[in-house]
Amino acid sequence: MIEPIRVLVADDQALLRGSFRALIENEPEMTVVAEAGTGAEAVELALAHLPDIVLMDVLMPTMDGIEATRRICGTPETQGVRVLILTMFDLDSHVYAALRAGAGGFLLKDTRPAELCDAIRLVARGEGLLAPTVTRRLIAEFARSPERPPVLTRELQLLTEREREVLTLVARGLSNTELAERLQLSPATVKTYVGRLLAKLHARDRAQLVIIAYESGLISPNR
Repeated sequence: MIEPIRVLVADDQALLRGSFRALIENEPEMTVVAEAGTGAEAVELALAHLPDIVLMDVLMPTMDGIEATRRICGTPETQGVRVLILTMFDLDSHVYAALRAGAGGFLLKDTRPAELCDAIRLVARGEGLLAPTVTRRLIAEFARSPERPPVLTRELQLLTEREREVLTLVARGLSNTELAERLQLSPATVKTYVGRLLAKLHARDRAQLVIIAYESGLISPNR
């Protein structure tokens, strides 16, 4: 029997937490293990329950969702916990800060219920997720940064030419299916390449691969 995806819901509004709980538990392969009303509670409950996913609001009292994400993703005991940011605001600073903190996905609260559940499944599998409007804003943020020549880390230098090509396309937002079509590879082979990239670059998920590709200079929005 397949274990359900265990979700921790963190939002300062009790009504929204209840709505998310009802939505998530209506899915047969998901369950809510706890609810948090502040960022500090989210960190505490993530450590206590070790959920697969934390559905995290950004603006909360005591500690905001970005700092809570940073602590959850940066603590050895909860490094296996993935965070999906859910907010009413698609501000550039929130997106970038959340991804740098270790978030595996970022969605807006006006996302349709079915899309939210799909997002939870994707992030639980380690596939980073960004709403289309958020992706455009993130790329625009990098585009405003001064051009700089690629400065590859030791890990990037150890990548094969094919692995670097896959990383570039992942950073462009291509899914595994699209990667397979573009590179004329089987989906299983693409999955293997992505897995190698995650291991070699010590990345939690695809969202972190995107950050690494842009920050290293391997890819630029203007190229």
